[in-house]
Amino acid sequence: MTMASEVFSYESLVHAVSGAVGSVTAMTVFFPIDTARLRLQVDENRKAKSTPAILAEIIKEEGLLAPYRGWFPVICSLCCSNFIYFYCFHCLKASWQKGNQSTPRTDLITGIAAGIVNVLVTTPLWVVNTRLKLQGSNFRNADIRPTNYSGILDAFVQIIRDEGVGALWNGTFPSLLLVLNPAIQFMIYEGLKRQLRKGVPRELSSLEVFLIGAVAKAVATSGTYPLQTIQSVLRFGQYNMSTEKSKLLSGVRAVKCLLLNRARRYGMLGLFKGLEAKLLQTVLTAALMFLLYEKIASCTFRAMGLSSNHYKKR
Repeated sequence: MTMASEVFSYESLVHAVSGAVGSVTAMTVFFPIDTARLRLQVDENRKAKSTPAILAEIIKEEGLLAPYRGWFPVICSLCCSNFIYFYCFHCLKASWQKGNQSTPRTDLITGIAAGIVNVLVTTPLWVVNTRLKLQGSNFRNADIRPTNYSGILDAFVQIIRDEGVGALWNGTFPSLLLVLNPAIQFMIYEGLKRQLRKGVPRELSSLEVFLIGAVAKAVATSGTYPLQTIQSVLRFGQYNMSTEKSKLLSGVRAVKCLLLNRARRYGMLGLFKGLEAKLLQTVLTAALMFLLYEKIASCTFRAMGLSSNHYKKR
């Protein structure tokens, strides 16, 4: 009963809804920067420029609203993804913590476990939103095949019909490796939060939450960026996967080949093409997301009559 009450607790639901709302709001604000990052990752022939220069090119060639192309499917995917991640992270943390203060090690393990669940459930959504976001773009690479999806459901139907159900999980292997990204992010975030409180249960200021959220995401993103690039390429579906019967072996070979090819053609710096745009977008988005998440959660818990005791547990 105790385990069931922790998994299906109102507290985990509050964390999940707060995280989902915070992430959706933050992504909407900084969405154009993510558009610039994605173009640099998948279009190998596009020259690496500053984020404002890339956005100016996109607007000039494709129109004023082009930086927000694919916003709706991305927001749907992000909302589902963060709801699942925050819910799993906090219910697993409550189950393993059992009233004790968490440690960096438990935060990391919990983050990895929550990330694996999240990847396996939401990868099809991310594959579809990557395709929709890039549809109609002016690519410098002539080898990229155009797509014609009328919406989320049509994209699902066409991908399953033309490429098979397995194509919806393209990029799953690098995504599973990339569970380290949010795991490291949450480990650093929770660790810095504990350091700032120094054993005293208090609500952090908005500036403190924003800064530690930014630092946590910057460290996590910088360390895992080459894999994020490969993940985007595989989700876009323009890379010819090997016909191995084993999906795991096929995924490993695809990641290895793409990493080696990029490094060979563009040098080690080629693995970090678009990092400036990614850091700008992801650090600001994560910082704002954590700020909104903490504020929404604290207001909800305060309305529930939880104050100092709740902060001791967190």
